[in-house]
Amino acid sequence: MFTLSRRSLIAAAAAAATPPGWAQSGSYPNKPLTLIVPYPAGGASDGAARIFAEAIGKDMKQQVVVENIGGGTGLLGANKVLAAAPDGYTFFHGSANEVILAPLLNAAARYKPTDFKFAQPTTEAVIVLLVRNGLGVGTFDEFLEHAQRNKARPLSFATVGIDSLYHLMGDAMARRTGASFLHVPYKGAAPAIQDLAGGQVDFAILPYQSIMDGMAQQGRLKVLTSFSRTLPSTLKHIPTIDASKRLPDFEYTIGAGYLVRKETPNEIVERLRASVGHALRQSDVRTRLEAEGRTVLQPFATQAQADAYLAAQIDRYARLLKEIDREPAR
Repeated sequence: MFTLSRRSLIAAAAAAATPPGWAQSGSYPNKPLTLIVPYPAGGASDGAARIFAEAIGKDMKQQVVVENIGGGTGLLGANKVLAAAPDGYTFFHGSANEVILAPLLNAAARYKPTDFKFAQPTTEAVIVLLVRNGLGVGTFDEFLEHAQRNKARPLSFATVGIDSLYHLMGDAMARRTGASFLHVPYKGAAPAIQDLAGGQVDFAILPYQSIMDGMAQQGRLKVLTSFSRTLPSTLKHIPTIDASKRLPDFEYTIGAGYLVRKETPNEIVERLRASVGHALRQSDVRTRLEAEGRTVLQPFATQAQADAYLAAQIDRYARLLKEIDREPAR
């Protein structure tokens, strides 16, 4: 008759009490991973995520599947990550829009920024202002003057969603110049750019993508300014915000990185951080990211560094809300 020893019974009981996925943390990863991108395919976040997915997959020797979940200014994608098991197999290509601003400003968000654990910050993205080709302006200052002269007919502007950083920037720009703007939210940058090129909206505030230059060369839109003082060498053709006489200090970038649920075991987060850090050190990865208007950050070595980065970002955006007199929803 088959019997179990006392040692076997104890081991079996311990395995049964271990949450799914955690028991195999020592061999993580031993199956494909899912990378959640909170916007539709074709946008800036999606492009960067696919660059990282390829590099992380090679390092971890597992497939990294990119899953696009657009809607709610990233809220739906964030919720998908927080609903997944805290085992490192579902991780998030996140930014301040989804991780910080959504829970601060959207009462429907049932999570806090600290419900995430930052594994590794990766880049700071250049943000640009684009206009439809028929608007009749050639510089950022001409654009502001045009908007002020035509307050009776507010210019419409596209962003990736309500209360995204880009939406708040539009509101802050209107507040500082006395112009009137009408916000038109989209599920992501790709549909926003297409509608701008088609003349459905007057301008857009979005993270830079190389596709914008191609569309500008085709006469479908104009890139008037970046909201940065310094740019990667591949973007030297785009004016910097300090060239403006009207708003030379209107400087904004947005950071991105990889996050998991805060309950994810430390050894798994460390493995993910190491893999993303390895990608950040690859010259081909850095070149491709810089071509898409990103400043590539130096990888962090410890969780303490990543935690401090998230805390600083939360403080940064809390100050921004005060500057534009926006009260947190909760």
